[in-house]
Amino acid sequence: MKPSQVKRIERLYRRRIPPQKIATPELLRLLSHLSSEIRRQIGILVGRRGSIEIVMVGDQKGITIPDLSRYRSGLLRLRGLRLIHTHLQGEPLTEEDLADLALLRLDMIVAIGLDGDGSPGPIYSAHLLPDNPEEKMWEILPPSSPMFLDIDFLKWIQSLEDEFQKGQRSVPLRGPQEKAILISVSRESRDSVERSMEELRELAESSGVFVVDTVVQRPQKIYPATLMGEGKLRDLLVKCMQLGVDLIIFDQNLTPGQMASISDFTELRVIDRTQLILDIFAQRAHTLDGKIQVELAQLKYLLPRLAKKTLALSRLTGGIGGRGPGETKLEIDRRRVRDRIHLLERELKRLSMRREQGRARRAKTGIPTVSIIGYTNAGKTTLFNLLTRSQFQVEDRLFSTLDTATRRLRFPASSPIGSRIREVVITDTVGFIRDLPEDLIGAFRPTFEELQESDLLIHLIDISSRFLEEKIEAVERTLSELKLSGLPTVRVFNKVDKLNPEEAEAICRKYGGVAISALQPESLHKLFAAIEKKLWNGMARDRLTNGVSSDISL
Repeated sequence: MKPSQVKRIERLYRRRIPPQKIATPELLRLLSHLSSEIRRQIGILVGRRGSIEIVMVGDQKGITIPDLSRYRSGLLRLRGLRLIHTHLQGEPLTEEDLADLALLRLDMIVAIGLDGDGSPGPIYSAHLLPDNPEEKMWEILPPSSPMFLDIDFLKWIQSLEDEFQKGQRSVPLRGPQEKAILISVSRESRDSVERSMEELRELAESSGVFVVDTVVQRPQKIYPATLMGEGKLRDLLVKCMQLGVDLIIFDQNLTPGQMASISDFTELRVIDRTQLILDIFAQRAHTLDGKIQVELAQLKYLLPRLAKKTLALSRLTGGIGGRGPGETKLEIDRRRVRDRIHLLERELKRLSMRREQGRARRAKTGIPTVSIIGYTNAGKTTLFNLLTRSQFQVEDRLFSTLDTATRRLRFPASSPIGSRIREVVITDTVGFIRDLPEDLIGAFRPTFEELQESDLLIHLIDISSRFLEEKIEAVERTLSELKLSGLPTVRVFNKVDKLNPEEAEAICRKYGGVAISALQPESLHKLFAAIEKKLWNGMARDRLTNGVSSDISL
């Protein structure tokens, strides 16, 4: 460009547009003539007060918009900037224009088509739309003359933002809930994806999140950097803005690079399945063991993500995905995180030795140990409360129990073994889940080690679950990974009151188990009989003796 042309472009910064105007005819003519002279696209970003904030000179095909993070941040609001730029060939708005409109949350985008003599031709414009029945992301206005710019822009943009706010408030919340959209990007079968998404919804609701919408994409190609393509991410961003959502939860576990890319691309808070589970654990852990285990798992998860500070991490100081270690621990450098991890591991080892001493004392009494295991929300704590007359909190949500509990159980005189007084030590454990995060398995290994000392495992199964077989396989696969699959196990199907007797009996025959209802004490005789068969009439009989009486009985 010639020096005189550069100076004319620089003088654009001095111009102001009346706040009520989108642009003035004089400004449109100046942009058109300059762009025609240098044969490059020219664009300006105009603020709400009419000041020209940024001037951009591109090439024949487009312009590059710089970082706008210092301008009116916040996903729930428009940026407060409108883009006015030229199109050398007089073409309408392009896909790239619409992508900029959505990703940058611009007030409006305007393209000036040039006539052959360099004067302004048709004016093409578009703006984002609030939530609507047609699920449209934006509205592209019909081509018009410069006269269309005479509308009162300030009143129009305020009305548009009011409509956005109405849509954002249309989702009722209970207290300080966060609104989230759940996303799955997978090439697995549709049934598998649907099952996984249903569980993700339960996890999110269990964590206190209000799920606004779910998005399932089964693409032919998985994008390594962002999983989803740019177009899908753009649509997602507009949907989040329409619904007032600033949190997206991926069903897939994201790599540190993917989380950073998606967060930087969309300016959304992004967490994955593992981080959601970690958040639930952080909410539910109450004992010293549980808190240390959760903090250790969170720090191991966050360590590789501290290399680059992104929006995904910078906003984890509170809310979903940010409980547990606390703000200071999430901001420290990698070296101090490693030091903290080593300290927690030593503390866990010390607590593990204490538990081992307790197990040794119990072993001297000769009382067998029975552990209740199973998929999360199968009813383990309800059964434990019934058997031991305890009052641990029971909730119909995933991972309501994190801290293990141990009590002594005396079999009732009415049981099949009532002729001889029998006692066992019974333990309630944390629930399993499909694809249990590796960091959680590692952190909770001391707890799982207690299962190795069990003489019998009660695998409690929710017989009413639509995904019965998959949950059984998930638990048994986890037991195999923990090298516990060789322990004597009884399959116990809970919630039998939700099925008809014939269907329940058929399931028990198929999987070789007994059916009970933890809400119906009279159904427990089958469970007692199964325990007796495994403990005193089975393989463990030779190494077990009668126990000592307890104050806790059924």
